[in-house]
Order: sequence, then structure tokens, then C-alpha cells
Amino acid sequence: MEKKTSIYENSLIWFGAGVSIAEILTGTYYASMDFKSAILAIIIGHIAGFILMSLSGLIGARTGLSAMEATKLSFGRLGGIFFAILNFLQLVGWTAIMIYDGAISSGELFGRGNNIWALLIGILIIIWIAVGITNLGKINTVSMVALFVLTILMSRKAFTSSLITKASSEALSFGGAVELAIAMPMSWLPLISDYTSEAEKPEKATWISVGIYSLVSMWMYIIGLTGAMATGESTLSAIFSYSGIGSLAIIIIILSTVTTTFLDAYSAGISFESIKQNADGKKVAIIVSVVGIILAIVFPMDDITNFLYLIGSVFAPMIAVQIGDFFLKNEKSKVDEKVNIISWVFGFIIYRILLKLDVAIGASILSVILTIIVTLILRKIISRK
Repeated sequence: MEKKTSIYENSLIWFGAGVSIAEILTGTYYASMDFKSAILAIIIGHIAGFILMSLSGLIGARTGLSAMEATKLSFGRLGGIFFAILNFLQLVGWTAIMIYDGAISSGELFGRGNNIWALLIGILIIIWIAVGITNLGKINTVSMVALFVLTILMSRKAFTSSLITKASSEALSFGGAVELAIAMPMSWLPLISDYTSEAEKPEKATWISVGIYSLVSMWMYIIGLTGAMATGESTLSAIFSYSGIGSLAIIIIILSTVTTTFLDAYSAGISFESIKQNADGKKVAIIVSVVGIILAIVFPMDDITNFLYLIGSVFAPMIAVQIGDFFLKNEKSKVDEKVNIISWVFGFIIYRILLKLDVAIGASILSVILTIIVTLILRKIISRK
């Protein structure tokens, strides 16, 4: 019988996912806004993200299925494979982006060449994968204690700074700010069930994991925001230098990159198992890590906003359909895969439209609500026929 992960282990996993230099960097985008508006947008986006992540995790918790296997309940085998392919590609992208960010930040602060740092980070990710999700207890405990202490030290300076408000005509809009806040939790929707489905107490693990991730993620966003406002710059090197933690910054950069990117690469392997039967997820995850290293060395990946919005446009309507299907359907009604696919297409289109309209509450929140409504209406029409 395969070993299950404890609530404590899941807590460590998702604390590590939240402590991310990508989230700190995303927080710097808010520095052009009024401080109170920026904080409000971050909170609203993360509350919405908490709800969606929780519901997504509960589907895996209650069915015992991985995230991409669970999509087959609503979209059928071919639909599930379609989303597994998209998820696999976005996780390869995330693996490369995270290694790139970690390497660039390490190179800016400590020199020695970005490629060497990319290689080092990638090797550590591969070691994490080789050890395995159920055997990382002691390693993760040491890593998370170190990250927690260092982020407290970094936060002390950031949260007591004299802030520089750079609000201008080019400031990030409130709707855009909410969307950026929900984008990070949204990126975890297609993989959180990979972990909740393997927990000893799946439902409790879901609530605690998502709660810890959401709080830590907000913490990272605010560090990025306050650091950028205090320094007038949006680079990690400036924020870390200002924080006064000196050479200890390298521990934050490397450990946070490894603990976050490990989840991306590991889940890429699990997604591939949904695409191809009998595939070895661990071997695929290692291959994804190697590809991530190569992409991080070859391609510049400094602005990821369009990548984040693309993730939202694919996976916000996907989880909306799953919510309508799993939590809100009439028990007597049968799943109509074609109806769900039509609903997803509608959600994808409406998300892209809402993104251009700059909705105050963010495109993801409204598109999820509208997609759920469309899913329920179409199902009722079909059931009457």
C-alpha cells in the first residue's frame, strides 16, 4: 500500500509553494498603485483564489483522483487528455520560469554566471524529485524552518519602510491588480488534487494546505510591493539588498525556487501519466526539470504577465465547469461531456473579453461565475429534452 502524506507534510509542501521569488516579483508590479488599493486587490484576489483552490482540492480529496484524472469526470477521456496536455505544457513553462528567475536573482546578487545557478537549482530540483513526495519530511522541515526565519528577517525591513507611491496614468488598474493576485493561486488549480488525493486525511489536508498557501502567497506579494515602493526598483537584487539579510538571500532564492518548482515538475509527471498510460511520472518529472534548465539558459523570461493571463483563461473556466458538475449538479442528472466542453469554450472566450474590459473584480472571478451559470442552464435544457 502506497504511503499517504500527513497534514503536516502537506502543510510544509504548500508553505514551500507560497514562499516563491515569482510571487515576490509579481508583487512588485503593484508598486505603481496607491498602497491601500494595492493591498485590497491582493487580498480580494487571494480570497477568490482560496475558494477556487479549495474546491479544486476537494474534488481530488473526495474522489481520490489526481487533478487531471478528475477532469475526465466532467470532460470525458479525450477532454481530460486535452487538459492534461495543456497542464503539462504550463508546468514545463513554470519549471523553466522558476529556474530562470532563481538563476537571474542569484547571478545579480552573487555573480558567477546565471547558467551555473540555473544548473545548480535544476540539480537540486531533480534530487527533490528522486527523494519523492512521501520521503521529504526531514528535508522539507529543515528547508521550511530556514525559509520562515529568513522571510521574517526580510519582512521586518520591508514592512517598516517609508513607502514611495509611484501612482501614475500608467498605474496597474484595480481589475488588473485583482487578476494578477488570483493568477498565482489559479496556476495551482490543475495540480492541487495531485497532493490532496494522496493525503491521509484528504479534506483536512485540503483546507489547511490552501489556507497556508494563500496566507504565505499574500505575504510574498506584500514583500514585493513594499520592497519595490521603498527602493523605487522592481528587481529582486534591490529588494534583497535593501532588506539587509546579505548573503543569506541566496538561501531564500535557492530553497524557495527548489521547493516551489519541485511541485511543478512533479505534477508535470503526474499529468503525463494521464496522457499516456503506464508512463513513469517520476522519470518524466526529471526530464521536465532538465528541459526547464535548458529553456532557462536559452530563453529570456522576464515578463510573465501574459503567461499568467493565459493560464487563467484556460483553467478558470475549467474549474468552473468542474464546480458546477461536482458540487451543484442534480444527483439524477447524467454528466453530458459535450455540454461541459461547450461551457468551457464559452468561459474561455468570456475570460478573454473581460480581460480587455478591465472588470473591477477581475476577469477570473466573473468568468467563473458566468461559466458555472451557463453550465447549469445548458444541463437543465439537456435534461428536459
